[in-house]
Amino acid sequence: MTGDARTAAPPAEAGTPAPRTLRVDLFTWLAALRGLLSRPLASYYLLLASAGLLLVIGLAMVYSATSVAAYSASGNAFAVIAQQVIAAVVGLAAFWVCQRLPRRTFRAMAPVALTVSIVLLVLMDGIALLHASKVLPEPRIGFIHSETLWLYLGPIQLQPSELAKFALVLWGADVLTRKGNSIVRLKELFSPLFPLVGLLFVLVGYTDLGTMLCLLILFVGLLWAAGTPMRYFGMLIGTGLAGIALLIVAPGLGGYRSDRFGAFFQTDAEIISCTANDDTCYQSKQGLLAISDGGWFGVGLGKSSLKWNWLPSAHNDFIFAVIAEELGVVGCLVVLSLFAVLTFTGLRIARRVNDPFRRMAACAVTLWLVAQAVINIGGVVKLLPITGLPLPFISDGGTALVVTLAAVGMLASFARAEPDAARALHARPAPKWAQLVWAPLPPLPSPARPADAAAAATAATGVAKAREPQAKEPASRAGGRSPADRRSGGAPGRTTKAGGPGERRR
Repeated sequence: MTGDARTAAPPAEAGTPAPRTLRVDLFTWLAALRGLLSRPLASYYLLLASAGLLLVIGLAMVYSATSVAAYSASGNAFAVIAQQVIAAVVGLAAFWVCQRLPRRTFRAMAPVALTVSIVLLVLMDGIALLHASKVLPEPRIGFIHSETLWLYLGPIQLQPSELAKFALVLWGADVLTRKGNSIVRLKELFSPLFPLVGLLFVLVGYTDLGTMLCLLILFVGLLWAAGTPMRYFGMLIGTGLAGIALLIVAPGLGGYRSDRFGAFFQTDAEIISCTANDDTCYQSKQGLLAISDGGWFGVGLGKSSLKWNWLPSAHNDFIFAVIAEELGVVGCLVVLSLFAVLTFTGLRIARRVNDPFRRMAACAVTLWLVAQAVINIGGVVKLLPITGLPLPFISDGGTALVVTLAAVGMLASFARAEPDAARALHARPAPKWAQLVWAPLPPLPSPARPADAAAAATAATGVAKAREPQAKEPASRAGGRSPADRRSGGAPGRTTKAGGPGERRR
């Protein structure tokens, strides 16, 4: 054997399997994922899983963030989480009711929900304005009490701005569905859409600028899903941003807005040197410290140190900072992934349903939830100014949680109404008792012509006007020739032989 010959490997022992290289086939995994997503009820189960996990994480983090302050205030560490659990139970009941409702019920609820929201907002803002003008010695009229963003109707405490989000989804989708293709004309949007939406923006923005921004994004999502011409979006967004800027700098509406907006442009050195007396930057400073302390895997659930009265609003606006400190980067990625799945599922439902009302409402609810999450998390990590918006499903707040779960229940109803899902549910219907306990069967989709399906798909992508379906050629009269016969050169009512000049291609 020559010197450069390779040394032969020793033979494998008898009965020992030959080593095999493990290789992950990416295409196999993608094919498996596509197979799971192609199942009829995939949207429904993805929605339940993502929303349910976010709710569980939220309850755990609210208890972790409030137990210390609740124990020091009342001696009961479960005082705050008990109220949040009650709100979650009410929200799950709202979810159950909304997922059972048909489309016509949501459309019938739309004007009532908008009217109730406007009345509550007028009461809240009116009492606050009269108190600020010294007309009322305290912000109270009888059993109605107003306090910042909250309205108290006797023992009932609620946030009218949260109700306004759901009301705008229902009413806006209903109005745009009634108008149909006429929304390509600007005057159709001014009657009655723009005036009432503008009134809603003013009533909400007077006390809650963050929710006004969320309403603006929600309304843009409605118009986009309806197929409004793109040239109108610049005008709408420009008007909304101008109104937000006016509310930031307007005197008498709270200088804290302009102070918070200015704090967003502070340098890192200015934030680190911020003291507890400076409310504009102290919250951001403590939030960033909590995130840096968490590292990759966090300090452990319930072991946060900054929630011991160091981090303001640790249970609400800045609960994501507590998640970052206790669960680390990994916990934050889990939360972000669940919101990403929720966003994908909501847009998937909007794309797959046939009814325009369902499509618009699903798109608006999805953009509402994802925009609120982005604004909240962006404020915590200092990528956006602090607005005070809660983190959906996770932040402490009864009204927000109930309304959010009701909106997700409506999405679940739409997911069951997808054509493939409805056919699958009717093919293997659940027992009567199960339909009574959980949800009835959705209506079967009506057969749609290919041209109508193409028009619906085009409108779902936000195109202003779909192509009109090609009209059928008129039938030829007796003794005459149809347009197809004249183009092909054939005689009326006559079929040419194969290979002839008048042969029709199959």
